Amino acid sequence: MNVPVTRVCDLRLPSGDPEFDAWLFNMLVDNNLVHRVNPAIIASAEQLRFMVHLEPNQVYLPCSDQTFFDLARDDIPPGLQEQYDRSWRIVSGLLDSLPYTEEERSVIASFCLYRFRQAVAGSNVIPSRVVKRLTSYALSMTEDLGDPWTERKRQAVEWQKTHLASEDVRGALDYIGGNEADSSSIRARRQAMDLLHFARYASLCANVRAWSERFPDREELEDHFQEAVARFKAVPGVLDILKKPASTVLYLSDADGGTLYDVLILRFFLSRGHRVIYAVKDGFYFHNATLQDITDIPALAEAFKGAWICKDCDITKNELLRLLREWRLIVLSDGTRERLNLSRTSVAFARAWKEADLVVAHGWRKRKRLIETSIEFTRDILCWWEDKDGFQVRLRRHHPAERKFTELELSDMADEIIAGMRDAKARGKSVMFYSCVIGSIPGEVKTASALVCAFVKHLRERMPNAYVVNPAEHFVEGMDGDDLMYMWEKVQRSGLISIWRFQTAEDIEQAFALLGRAVPPIWVGKDSTYSTGCTKEMRIACDVQSKNPEMQIIGPSPDKFFRRGDYGVGKYFDATLAHR
Repeated sequence: MNVPVTRVCDLRLPSGDPEFDAWLFNMLVDNNLVHRVNPAIIASAEQLRFMVHLEPNQVYLPCSDQTFFDLARDDIPPGLQEQYDRSWRIVSGLLDSLPYTEEERSVIASFCLYRFRQAVAGSNVIPSRVVKRLTSYALSMTEDLGDPWTERKRQAVEWQKTHLASEDVRGALDYIGGNEADSSSIRARRQAMDLLHFARYASLCANVRAWSERFPDREELEDHFQEAVARFKAVPGVLDILKKPASTVLYLSDADGGTLYDVLILRFFLSRGHRVIYAVKDGFYFHNATLQDITDIPALAEAFKGAWICKDCDITKNELLRLLREWRLIVLSDGTRERLNLSRTSVAFARAWKEADLVVAHGWRKRKRLIETSIEFTRDILCWWEDKDGFQVRLRRHHPAERKFTELELSDMADEIIAGMRDAKARGKSVMFYSCVIGSIPGEVKTASALVCAFVKHLRERMPNAYVVNPAEHFVEGMDGDDLMYMWEKVQRSGLISIWRFQTAEDIEQAFALLGRAVPPIWVGKDSTYSTGCTKEMRIACDVQSKNPEMQIIGPSPDKFFRRGDYGVGKYFDATLAHR
């Protein structure tokens, strides 16, 4: 296949080459990565944008650049064949570990081998997706096995617990070398000690599988620790997050296990005043911890005592921020049973990524997905792993165009609007909030903003003693539906609104007349009842009015609003509208 680009981040669909576009779309379908084909489980572009910096029509692929270009070749290059072979070995090993009879095992193995050969023959399915599918087949061909490796993971955790309690490990973790404590200031010494601790913990995480059968002695362990420290020292700004108090860290668990080693790093961040979200798997993924493991394996239940176990896979922004205020450590599922695949992760995970200041990951699998790809991300990523060249660490900065709106920033924006409302009220004016259609008609945001600005200008001319709050005047580039609703809810619950006006069809008709335009077909008959945001705001308005009966609600009656469900994640309109 003649690929018109040299980097995955430059892929666009359409590309201008019909033959390539057909191949690429087929490849996306075969990997089950097209949102509109399977919207129930594939993230929309808006949800992906919480995590990935996406340009218009850009394609996201959960693999390294090298893997993609290998898949695009007409033959199967040795590197790709090696990945496929490893995929089959993984599935074969899993089958051997499951409690099937020989007859059952033979049937399942034959089926999996048939499906595996189909995937290799087509050579357009990402190898890790092959593992995921065959694993699902292996686990679902008979009655539900649950997590067949729970006992293995329990034993691995006990192994880790024993070694962490040993004198050799405790001594190596606490040891200060000759030059480690030397510094010109207390601050510099503290920074040196932080890096020392972090690098040693990271070394344990990176080697969890390599040391699962033979743990190194004290001397060998110290050599590994020294190498990790040297590698971390060579990366400028690697622990800059420690200079930003009360930051949020999203920490990704790994398929090699090592959950108790992860806990050392989680506690490291917690002890330095940060909030941590620990992402595990939704179900069986080899040695990777799951939500069920966190509560069912005694050593893990003890290690995560005091953490909030979040089981809501569709958590809202408001709820997540509330949890982050109340709990220093949150454990949630990424919503998948496969290697990191941002197009399949849950809403909760996507929002956790969006609220994070740093994403921390380890292991060669994360290296493939987060480092060896030209696709850029919305948050800084710290990743480390161990390979044939020893310990490796990378700090990947987020795309420069990406901006995080913090809870404090959104609150400050709301407070500025509230201050204007309070000042107007002090001057004897009535405060009117205008709820209107802004993004509820896909592709019509600019028209909607022009309409509301024209109409609010008309209201202000007619009612000089009213202070009219126009949402379209307070939009900041980069804000999404989550950010806007969080900010506006604080304004709306301030208790300062005298009149809450909801946009009517007559308002829209008059606004088009003020602009000197005829009403286009897509706008005919529309009013605020068509808007998902206005539906949410009507619920808030009714709640506010119950506490402040003097507030007047004008516009369509409340009972006409509640046909709308909820925003698509990151969208400004009802998710159901995107599928029509």
